[in-house]
Amino acid sequence: MKPRAGAKPTFHVKPDLAELERCALALPGATLDVKWGDVRVACVDGRMFATFHREVVAYKVAPDDFLALSGLPGVRPAPYLARARWIAVSDCSALTMTDLKAGLATSWKLVVQKLPRARRAFYGL
Repeated sequence: MKPRAGAKPTFHVKPDLAELERCALALPGATLDVKWGDVRVACVDGRMFATFHREVVAYKVAPDDFLALSGLPGVRPAPYLARARWIAVSDCSALTMTDLKAGLATSWKLVVQKLPRARRAFYGL
């Protein structure tokens, strides 16, 4: 299939999963686990806050941001986790690595905020 005349070429930029994993593991209490065969999962206090699998990073977002983010190019509701307001990013043309790292930190915070009070205090929230 040929591109239309005058159409801008599209460039797909895959997220750097290794860098994003390092960023996720730098967050307080974060651990990395392997689930469902080969999906690398970042957890805090045993609860997932990000997944890394086949050039796709998925993480939890604030309910107010879910619709706006999931409508961006290369971003979609995460399979099986969309009802919990997770997005899956397969192309960084709409989000920069800085945006993705901030998203991981926000996801971590959203998950920690749901922990019991004593555990939240342990993590400084």
